[in-house]
Amino acid sequence: MGLYPEIEPYDHGMLDVGDGNLVHWETCGNPHGKPAVVLHGGPGSGCSPYFRRYFDPAVYRIVLLDQRGCGRSTPHASAYDTDMSVNTTDRLLADLELLRRHLGIERWLVWGASWGSVLGLRYAQTYPGVVSELVLTCVATGSNPEVALLTRGLGKLFPEAFERFIGELPAGERDGNLAAAYNRLLESPDRPVRERAACAWTDWETAIVPAPPRSEERYEDPEFRMGFARTVTHYFGNDHFLGAGNDEGVVLRDAPLLKDVPGTLVQGSLDLGNLTGVVWRLHHAWLGSELVLVDEAGHNAGAPGVAAALVAATDKYARR
Repeated sequence: MGLYPEIEPYDHGMLDVGDGNLVHWETCGNPHGKPAVVLHGGPGSGCSPYFRRYFDPAVYRIVLLDQRGCGRSTPHASAYDTDMSVNTTDRLLADLELLRRHLGIERWLVWGASWGSVLGLRYAQTYPGVVSELVLTCVATGSNPEVALLTRGLGKLFPEAFERFIGELPAGERDGNLAAAYNRLLESPDRPVRERAACAWTDWETAIVPAPPRSEERYEDPEFRMGFARTVTHYFGNDHFLGAGNDEGVVLRDAPLLKDVPGTLVQGSLDLGNLTGVVWRLHHAWLGSELVLVDEAGHNAGAPGVAAALVAATDKYARR
């Protein structure tokens, strides 16, 4: 089953969500169709037109947004004077609610990839009754063990890249929270320090992709690279702003709250995030969830088998 054809938005805007932030949104497909909202990864990646193609445009009213500080939302995290203290999980959740009400939507399907799956899960746990279904891929829950795996644990699999990664940090910063240490560099008033840190962080993100191609064209854009690295380390270094208990996994702990929400988890068998076992634990803790494993796919929502499973899921829920 392939992706749906490319489409263009029929409406878009900039929503004032407070704290000096404007969030860019767009709507595509059928204006009277089943509402669905797309939550991109990162944090800080921004939404891609590619995500529109996971939904039947004749059936769905597809809402895409760029979360605070990224994509076409303003101010952008790449600007040194952008206040990151107001870019937190609870504010992103509130932004979603504000957008839902702004668009006159009662309930919507929530589609999320990677960080978007964390945000989607927490949104459904925090605002019960407004999520009709969840479709999630490259699944994560934002727990501290997951961050530790991505920033330090995978160093055992990629030792040469890891040596370069920690080599950019001051010697006294290499034994603690690596994301927080990098975030301190990315908040430095010294622009060359910030730029070197952004390059080193995105080089590591590229290195831990388990199979070719290991290139990310978006990281070649200095503005994207800076905003992305600054936002990811801001979240990774602060427990994803999920509060006390995130060492055990707040989202996973609260999985029983999802019992009335049908959901599909689409996971590549080569996604290195699987090494924490979190997707299996989430599936077993979440009654009503379906787990679809895709062989020979990694952390990539666009992998053919993953994309086909995601389209199958949105097609299935279109009939509900």
